[in-house]
Amino acid sequence: MSIIKFLTSKTFFKHIALAILAVVVFCFILLKWLDITTNNGQFVTVPDLKGKSIETAEIELDDNDLVMQVQDSANFNPNYPKYSVIEQDPIAGAQVKENRKIYLTLNPSGYRKVAVPEILRRTFRQAKPTLEALGFVVGEKTYIDNIGKDVVLGIKHKGQDIKVGDMLPLTSKIDLVLGNGNRASSN
Repeated sequence: MSIIKFLTSKTFFKHIALAILAVVVFCFILLKWLDITTNNGQFVTVPDLKGKSIETAEIELDDNDLVMQVQDSANFNPNYPKYSVIEQDPIAGAQVKENRKIYLTLNPSGYRKVAVPEILRRTFRQAKPTLEALGFVVGEKTYIDNIGKDVVLGIKHKGQDIKVGDMLPLTSKIDLVLGNGNRASSN
């Protein structure tokens, strides 16, 4: 039998029809299986977790068949309790599949600590922006007899002397001991 006769025969067309039918049935079964295993069209609403403790957030996510993934937090937010959720991704109200990871950013226990910069023997005019740029607050100014007017001679935190390099939380108030421009009396 020649190739041209075979390609125009009933047997060839039967085999082609069976092959097409087999592919259609296979695709139909595959799509039905995917619908069932991926829960096609079934979504879970992400709960609002902001301001809630990590334990409460975990319980709510478990109840909704969602998975919690905690991310580090570097920024302390005083408007939220310690170790509570301050951000979440996806946001509250989003429609997601079950077992989806919900990324949570937690509020740390306090402001991060920063080293006190080298401000001794510098003028107040230089020291103030240096401290404020690092997140410190300039507190009280105390003057003592010293020929260097407004030169930083000492630094204090909560009444205690501190040294350059000491670690203090952000927003700490640093008090400065400055020279008043008068010579120290030599009695």
